[in-house]
Amino acid sequence: MTRRGWLLFAAMSVIWGVPYLMIKVAVDGGISVPMVVFARTALGALVLLPLALRHGPPVWLRDHWKPLVAFSAFEILGPWALLARAEQDLSSSMTGLLIAAVPIIGVVVSRLIGDDERLSPTRWLGLGVGLVGVTVLALPGLGGDSPRAIVEVLVVAVCYAIAPLIMARKLNDVPALPMTAVCLSLAAAVYAIPAALTWPDEVPSLEVTASLIGLGLLCTALAFLFFFALIREVGTSRAMVFTYVNPAVAVVAGVLLLGETLTASMAAAFGLILCGCVLATSGRRLSEA
Repeated sequence: MTRRGWLLFAAMSVIWGVPYLMIKVAVDGGISVPMVVFARTALGALVLLPLALRHGPPVWLRDHWKPLVAFSAFEILGPWALLARAEQDLSSSMTGLLIAAVPIIGVVVSRLIGDDERLSPTRWLGLGVGLVGVTVLALPGLGGDSPRAIVEVLVVAVCYAIAPLIMARKLNDVPALPMTAVCLSLAAAVYAIPAALTWPDEVPSLEVTASLIGLGLLCTALAFLFFFALIREVGTSRAMVFTYVNPAVAVVAGVLLLGETLTASMAAAFGLILCGCVLATSGRRLSEA
């Protein structure tokens, strides 16, 4: 991989590892779930739409609007709201670790929808190891004070596993940047009224405001631009490897900047999930997970 490729890879590992921290700061600062999602999507759309218009009018939208709405629902509309709601109770570290199960869930979902791809013994082992890790991580929360939040994050992980399958099967011929801009615009429109109805009574603190701006500009607009550049540089399969690094970044950010606790069981669970992801996706294009 070229030096530019490594720089983009490192940037994506960080940029998509810190949203959990920013979401946590926002919701703990009194920002409503709809407001968090609206701020992120509206700012992202504001940056990406002008760039997308350079590709010309979205004539492809007429033939692809149904899968586009489905993709938006599974990638943005549902997950980003559920994440914000869950982080009202969970730490950003725990949230990031649970999301690490996405590649494993992706393999399971592919099998459930009738994927003809055969699973080797190594990949079956990876599924087992990864699911044990998820169980170790989630079980204490399911039996404790935050079962709803744990379930919400696991639902997000399922959504994140389904969305790429929709894109690969129904939107493969749609240009990525315009598609992303349209999805963000749709989400911003959906959450505009709920956000207005839950607008904070007081001006948010500088820290909270910076988190909302960071979510929209850094973790959404800039992230997608870097992501597309990384795909062009190294290809989709190699580009998606950074998803293995994101949870570790989320943990480090939560521990160092928010003073969150990393327990031995959380570290062990993450190790199991990471090993499971590597094994379960071996020999398989990560873009499908």
